[in-house]
Amino acid sequence: MNKFGVVLIVFFGEALMILAEMWGARHYQPGAFWNVFFKMLAVMGAGGALLVAGYVLGYSSFKNIWVVSVVSITSILIIEPTLAYVIFQQTPTKGAAAGLLLGALGLALSLFWK
Repeated sequence: MNKFGVVLIVFFGEALMILAEMWGARHYQPGAFWNVFFKMLAVMGAGGALLVAGYVLGYSSFKNIWVVSVVSITSILIIEPTLAYVIFQQTPTKGAAAGLLLGALGLALSLFWK
């Protein structure tokens, strides 16, 4: 698999994991814990499967687990503030926005700077 495909698999795996966490938190109602929990557990199962596949294919493609880890961590830095805004209608602080930019820079450096 090509490197871009691996990045997408890891990205979408992280997106599903974070979506399940935030969606569950947002839609929790007293007395409905198990209903929300099991629905989000299914979403996390799909996200986890994508992450395992992404790490396996990523190590095979990049030949370096650190690059795969940076892709995963940077995906979280990009997805988490985006979903926080979409789901909770909250904007990131200045520090969170700066972290997002530095995370994107780190991803680019790890992919293109040998």
